[in-house]
Amino acid sequence: MNEKQINKLLVQTARGDNDAFAELYEKTKHGVFSFLFSFLQNYEDTEDAMQTVYLKIKLYIDKYTPDTNGRAWILQIAKNLALNELYARKKTINIDDTDIECKSPMSDGISEIMQKVLDEDERRIVIMHVLWGFKHREIAEMLNCPTGTVTSKYKRSIAKLKSALKEVEQ
Repeated sequence: MNEKQINKLLVQTARGDNDAFAELYEKTKHGVFSFLFSFLQNYEDTEDAMQTVYLKIKLYIDKYTPDTNGRAWILQIAKNLALNELYARKKTINIDDTDIECKSPMSDGISEIMQKVLDEDERRIVIMHVLWGFKHREIAEMLNCPTGTVTSKYKRSIAKLKSALKEVEQ
């Protein structure tokens, strides 16, 4: 889904068009889910967070500035929610990486390979670039790091994935 379509749906949602909101949800839910999953690493928590993201979109739609990057606006809401969730988890329990359950809307095999060979930042960058179509410079802005870092991590991630997939094929 391109920027103009997302912007149009957000503007229509701001005008009270529930059909536009439903279409926005349908067209963006997989990308939002994958993005959230890259933070939360748990299927059930990610589902809950995703629903909260869309509730916040509906509640704060008046804060969206038309003709800006709607996709980035949605992902910023998702990122803030995920970081708040992680902060709350750290305050209440000790996260043990061995208990992470890996379920995702992506193919189970690819999700599992990504989980094994990529670190958290690499997965996030690949998801944002491949599933959401963000440019490396846009990802760098959202993650508050240099564009060169995003580019090199993306290239390194793709090389790792190719290597892992070749091993699986053999």
